[in-house]
Amino acid sequence: MWSAARRPWIIYALTCDVLAVALTAADLTGHRISEADLRWFGILLVLGIGQAEMSRRIERVRRWMGGQTHINVTSVWFVAGATLLTPGWNALLSAFLYLHIWARVWRQVRSRPAHRVVVSTALIMLSCFAASYAVRASGLGDLADAPPSTIQGTGVVILGAASFELVNLVLVAIAIYLYTEERSVTDLLGTWADNALELVTLCLGGLVALALVYQPFLVLLVFPPLIMLHRNVLLKQLEVAAATDDKTGLFNAFGWRDLASRELARAQRSHSACGVLMVDLDHFKRVNDTYGHLAGDSVLRAVGELLRAEVRDYDVVGRFGGEEFAVLLPDITEQDSIAIAERIRAAVMKLEVSVEINDHRVATISGLSVSIGVAVCPESGTVVDRLLLAADTALYKAKNDGRNTVVSVGSSV
Repeated sequence: MWSAARRPWIIYALTCDVLAVALTAADLTGHRISEADLRWFGILLVLGIGQAEMSRRIERVRRWMGGQTHINVTSVWFVAGATLLTPGWNALLSAFLYLHIWARVWRQVRSRPAHRVVVSTALIMLSCFAASYAVRASGLGDLADAPPSTIQGTGVVILGAASFELVNLVLVAIAIYLYTEERSVTDLLGTWADNALELVTLCLGGLVALALVYQPFLVLLVFPPLIMLHRNVLLKQLEVAAATDDKTGLFNAFGWRDLASRELARAQRSHSACGVLMVDLDHFKRVNDTYGHLAGDSVLRAVGELLRAEVRDYDVVGRFGGEEFAVLLPDITEQDSIAIAERIRAAVMKLEVSVEINDHRVATISGLSVSIGVAVCPESGTVVDRLLLAADTALYKAKNDGRNTVVSVGSSV
């Protein structure tokens, strides 16, 4: 942790770790152990372990494919715990379930630093505390004491779920930002699909709590939708992976073409223009020959990140293989497309990439450049292949003109 993480994250992580342990210890030692706590704790622990075992293979694949944020359905038991357990016991439940998932799933997938697993557990424990405290501070009382068919039980469940989700969302976003300095909403808060999964999980957690209190055997009916929900999210992740370049995280040729086809169809309906840039790294073979292929991969990732930073959020950036990238620019003129291409070319010239080479020495790769071909719809075509051919022709001319230049179809004719 001391060598891999940034100091602000280390301070934040240790603070959360200590706070989670201290609050749990204080709450458990400050209250008499009740029969109800032991009963609900044991039931939720068994249910949580059972669900984790049934979805172990699905979760293993999802964890292997996951990005910065990762939503799993374990929070269904934490929401139920917030309404049935005292805060300390709910935090202890989360720690036990996360320990079980780590032992059975996460440690067998990919190298995941132990300090990040510990901090993730601490953040969940603090979220459980927030949910439990919110329920008790509301004056609604315990769910087990609420009579059936009243608004009181519903209020307890909704308050516990909302408190857990909001606090966890903030804590995790702060942790990701401090660890990676990522600033995009998706990186910090997860995708819409991730958060939709979490919302459904929270709803199921409320139903679990109500079922345990009023109709205990009905809780078994929660397992089939939990497993199917998890499986459907995995299928969506597999679809995304099929359209993603594994080296850069950009769209691959298949994914880029699919999105570009849809965007061009929309442009035709609305009679708007689109620009396409074909971007090729100059003399990239020299990088591989001088520093090695791993260094070359680092350069490709850096260029991919630069491309995303230099274009708009809704522009589509893809890698077509080798050192060639494609950028789709919706609703834009030829002149503006050329201006963006020139900005990218200038930014690449300033790019410096630190790479690790033999004997753990660090080298800085600089002096990079790109040649860029520009084509615009509808002037150069209205289908993807036609536009790509036009942009590629302009790129070929840019290469022949000495590289490190931008050529548009209009200026190359």
